[in-house]
Amino acid sequence: MTSFDDRRNAFEKQFAHDEDLRFKATARRNKLFGLWVAERLGKAGDEAESYAKSVVLADFEEAGDEDVLRKVRKDLDGVGRSVGDAELQAKLSELTGRAIEEIKAGR
Repeated sequence: MTSFDDRRNAFEKQFAHDEDLRFKATARRNKLFGLWVAERLGKAGDEAESYAKSVVLADFEEAGDEDVLRKVRKDLDGVGRSVGDAELQAKLSELTGRAIEEIKAGR
């Protein structure tokens, strides 16, 4: 193998690793976000965990965060606990940082 092939393979492995970490961090963030929303919906324990899982699954509807935001907005509006878009976006940003740190720490 040439050094070019070695470098290409190393870049491909790094890319795959980075994508895996990004996927895990996004899923973790969505779970944390789901637990945060569940609390506002008055859910606790297994019910909160189940709701958080539904938020994680909602992210597979389309690329980006809009599918997750749409779901939680609808759920919050449904119980009369509307939260503004700015607050939801801020919470997602905050939880993104927390999820990355948890993934890096191996949790």
